[in-house]
Amino acid sequence: MGSDLQWPEMTARRPLPAPVALYIETMNKQPIERSALLVIDAQDSFKVEPRWELRSNRDFERNVDALIVAWRAASLPVIFVMHTDSDAAFRPTSPYLRLMSFIVRREDEPLLVKTTRNAFTSTDLGTRLDLLDVTRVVVTGIQTEQCCETTARVAADLGYDVDFVTEATCSFPIINPETGEEMSTGDIIKRTEFVLRGRFARIATVGGLVAEVEGAAVLSNS
Repeated sequence: MGSDLQWPEMTARRPLPAPVALYIETMNKQPIERSALLVIDAQDSFKVEPRWELRSNRDFERNVDALIVAWRAASLPVIFVMHTDSDAAFRPTSPYLRLMSFIVRREDEPLLVKTTRNAFTSTDLGTRLDLLDVTRVVVTGIQTEQCCETTARVAADLGYDVDFVTEATCSFPIINPETGEEMSTGDIIKRTEFVLRGRFARIATVGGLVAEVEGAAVLSNS
């Protein structure tokens, strides 16, 4: 049975959609001066649970604080995010829904509250970054393989250049509810770095990023 339907020429070269073009452009490393530090879910909600003693990174607070100090000294944006859901310590009414005590947020530093694993979908983070002309995000916080990794993936898909600072994240062992098998924090971190590296993010270090920020500050003042 014949048809007059005309199929489009699928092999013709067409311009890339704007988000895709931006993504390709920003896969190249963006200047640290156009970065924002994201501190995700560093909240007391985690500390009331027994698993806090099983966390992967005992230097978490010190490492996150070092980055906050560096970004503030360079007058670069620092954005805090907290997570809320139906778990008791994460409910909007919980007294534990607050930033950890090592963080003293400044009035001009946004505090966003999300209800999704990534920090973009349920907040106005993307709009805020656009207004700040940010093209590079530095991801820190809790948990390594959940809200941090998911935020890094979404950020990359949105066109941001992403630094994932594993040593400024922490996580907990995961138990498979169907088999009882446990995945260690070491295995979790190895897997997260393996799937993010070169695809969605650079795996960065606190020392390397602090040196980059300080180096950029020196150049701008010379």
